[in-house]
Amino acid sequence: MPDAPAPFEGLGVFYLGKEVDPDTKELGDPVLYDSGDLTTHAFIVGMTGSGKTGLGVGLIEEAALDKIPVIAIDPKGDLGNLALTFPDLSPASFQPWMDAGEATREGVTPEALAEHKASLWRKGLGEWGQNADRIRRLKEAVDVTIYTPGSDAGVQVSVLGSLDPPPPEARSGEAFTERVDATVGGILTLLSVEADAMSSPEHIFLAKVVGDAWASGASLALADLIGALQNPPFETIGVMEVDSFFPARGRTGLAMKLNGLLASPGFAAWAQGDALDADRLFYSETGKPQVSVMSIAHLGDEERMFFVTRLLGEVLAWMRRQPGTGSLRAILYMDEIFGYLPPSANPASKQLLLTLLKQAR
Repeated sequence: MPDAPAPFEGLGVFYLGKEVDPDTKELGDPVLYDSGDLTTHAFIVGMTGSGKTGLGVGLIEEAALDKIPVIAIDPKGDLGNLALTFPDLSPASFQPWMDAGEATREGVTPEALAEHKASLWRKGLGEWGQNADRIRRLKEAVDVTIYTPGSDAGVQVSVLGSLDPPPPEARSGEAFTERVDATVGGILTLLSVEADAMSSPEHIFLAKVVGDAWASGASLALADLIGALQNPPFETIGVMEVDSFFPARGRTGLAMKLNGLLASPGFAAWAQGDALDADRLFYSETGKPQVSVMSIAHLGDEERMFFVTRLLGEVLAWMRRQPGTGSLRAILYMDEIFGYLPPSANPASKQLLLTLLKQAR
């Protein structure tokens, strides 16, 4: 027989916990959050160890219970536990995740340690109103997928297989220019090329190649960029001849860097897997809502910046295709924003994040 529904259940109401008496530590009334307050954006700020990620995980799980899809960018590798939901809270469910070393240190068998952990979680979750039926509904409401770009440790996602154009209605104007600049900026960051969007020959040249192709609805691959550097598909950039603006020697150097990336053993991992498509990340092929955790802790700084830039560009394009709504439709969550939105520097991710913060609804 299922547990009785908790008194705080309700569509659009996120349960964040309970009030706690600071002196007696007794639990009081539930703390509820209106999901309508997340139709723009939110920051979670606090000292190290204060529970920022825990609060974020709680919000994601509450959204999942309401069948609201989530894309969660995980730079630190802390969100994988979202996939660990054990409705029965039985020792058998915990046992595969037990640390044999911890069992040895405690002087118990792994089976006994699993029994202890299961009992601990049953008691703790029960005190906070998280009964077995609620955990079961969470597991059934959404699919949780851990994506690992550039690695086969989780589900692979194709980031460099092709550079697909935005939809026809988004191939002009400021938004189009933003996406082109962000995409090119991410590629150059991946190549460790410092380039300014307003003055760098590398950035301006590639932005024109990408922009012209996308404006005509054509997809690109890295090989196409290499070919364009060797044989430019245009004669001038602005009013200057290509060879004057970006001499052949410089173009050849950049082409060599791109070719080195294309020929590297690790390139295949970036070109395989599910397409980097926001619709597919928010919903499975059967239409079921997803919590897509984009785990990037294993990547280097340049690779993280490249991936985040590509993902933000895709989410921004998806957002602009959606009709208006007064309710929460989806969540984009980033567990750590340090380095991606600095106050003075302008990494490739910054303009996309600012646009999302200004326009996301």
